[in-house]
Amino acid sequence: MKKHKLLFWLLIALMTQTLITACTDDDSFSASSSNLLTFETDTVKLDTTFSKVPTATKSFWVYNHSGDGIRCLNVRLENGNQTGFRVNVDGVYLGQASGYQVQDVEIRKHDSIRVFVELTSVMQQTDKPQKVEDNLVFSLESGVQQKVNLNAFSWDAEFLQDVVVHGDSTIQSTKPIVVYGNLTVDTLATLTIGEGTTLYFHNNAGINVYGRLLCKGTAENNVVLRGDRIDRMFDYLPYDRVSGQWRGVHIYGSSYDNLIEYTDIHSPYSGIECDSADVTKMKLRLVNSTIHNCQGFGFEGRNCKLEILNCQISNTLANCASFVGGDILINNSTFAQFYPFDGERGPALYFDNYYPLKNLTCLNSLITGYADDVLMGSNRNVKDSGTEKEFNYLFDHCVIRTPKVVTDDSIYFKNVIYEDVEDTTRGSWKHFVKIDTDNLVYDFRLDSISTAIGKADPKTTLPTDRNALPRDEKPDAGAYEYVKK
Repeated sequence: MKKHKLLFWLLIALMTQTLITACTDDDSFSASSSNLLTFETDTVKLDTTFSKVPTATKSFWVYNHSGDGIRCLNVRLENGNQTGFRVNVDGVYLGQASGYQVQDVEIRKHDSIRVFVELTSVMQQTDKPQKVEDNLVFSLESGVQQKVNLNAFSWDAEFLQDVVVHGDSTIQSTKPIVVYGNLTVDTLATLTIGEGTTLYFHNNAGINVYGRLLCKGTAENNVVLRGDRIDRMFDYLPYDRVSGQWRGVHIYGSSYDNLIEYTDIHSPYSGIECDSADVTKMKLRLVNSTIHNCQGFGFEGRNCKLEILNCQISNTLANCASFVGGDILINNSTFAQFYPFDGERGPALYFDNYYPLKNLTCLNSLITGYADDVLMGSNRNVKDSGTEKEFNYLFDHCVIRTPKVVTDDSIYFKNVIYEDVEDTTRGSWKHFVKIDTDNLVYDFRLDSISTAIGKADPKTTLPTDRNALPRDEKPDAGAYEYVKK
C-alpha cells in the first residue's frame, strides 16, 4: 500500500514539474528587435464598395514563429476612425471607446491570432471609385512597428428606398443608383430611365410597373439593371455573375406601351414578367436588349401583345422565354439555354395556349442550348372540354435545336435549320464566341463556325443587330451579326 502511495506522489511531482516547465517555456517573452511577427498577408484588399454601405468581412492570421513570445504594446488603426475601417483583433473590437486600438496583445511562440476587417467608407465626393486605405500598426515591445495595409475602392452612389413614381419622371445619372425595396411606377405615371444609367438593386428589390416604363439606352450607353453586390463570392467570381441577386421587372395588367431598348438586365430572379392584358394593345417592345442569368424565367409573357427584336435571352433556371397565349412578334433574337447551376433547366423557348395564342411569329432567330430539344410548344385544346382556343405560330428562317418536325405541324416551320445533336462541331455552345462555365463568362456573339451565319431572310431581317452593327446582304440568324476578327 505504501509503495502505491509513493508511486502516486512521484507521478504527481513529475507532472507538476512538466507543467511548470511548459508554462515557463510558453510564458517566455522577448523584447529583442530580431523577434518579429509573421503575417498571412501584408495587404488586405477589400472589394469595391458603395460609400456608406458595409463591405463583407475579410480576415487574416498573425503568426509568431520566433523562439519566444512577443508582446504588442498596442495594435491600432493608423488613421483612427477617419477612413471607416472596422477591425477586431483576437476578439477585441478597435472602437471609439478604446481609441481605435487594443493594448498588451500577447502572442506566444508558435501561436497565432486572427484579425477581422470591414469597411463602411465615407462619401468620396466624386463620380468615380476612389481608393480608401489605412494601416493596421502592430507596435512591439521591442520598439519595432509592423504594418498591414488595408485598402478598398469606394464609390459614391445615390440611394432610393421604396420609391413610388406618381408623375412623369426621369432617372438619369452617371453615378450608380442603389435601390432598396421596390421602385414602383403608378398607373398614371411614366418613368424614363435614360441612357448610361445603371440601377443596382438590393436583394428582393425590383421594378413594379402599373403605369409606363421607358428604358432608353443607346448602343454606346446601355441602361443596366443589375444587383447591388459589387464584391466577389470567390476571387474568380464576382457576385454580378451569380443569378438571383434581385427580383426583376414586373409589368402589371394595367400597363401598356412600355419600351425597353438597349438595356442590359442580368442576374435577377426573373428578368421581365408581363401580366395578362388586352392583346389588341401593345404591352411591351423589347428592342436591342439582353436578359441573362436568371434564377427563374428570363421573359414571361401571359396573354400580351409583345415585340422582341434583336434581343438575347439566355441562361435561366426556368424557361429563357415563355409565352402563354397572346400576340407575339420575334425577330433576329437569340435564345440560348446554358444555365450552369441546375441540370433541370427549362427550354430556351416555350409557348402554349392556356390563353388563346392568337399569333407567335418567330423570324430569323437562333434557339439553342445544352439539351437535345430546347423548343417546347403545348396545345392545351386536347385537354379542354369547352371551346377550342387559338394556337397559331410560325418559325421562319430560324436555327433551332429541336428534332426535325415531320408531322402535320411541319407547316409551322419554314426554312428552318434543325441542329443535328450528333454534330458536336458546330451546334449548341459551338455557335458562340465564349461559353466559359468555370468562370461563368459568356459571349453570345457568333463564332465563325456557327450554322446561323447567312441563314436569315434578307427580306425580313432587321437592318442592324443587337449592338447596332449593320447586317450584310447575307444576314445571320440571331441577335448578332457575325464580324470577322
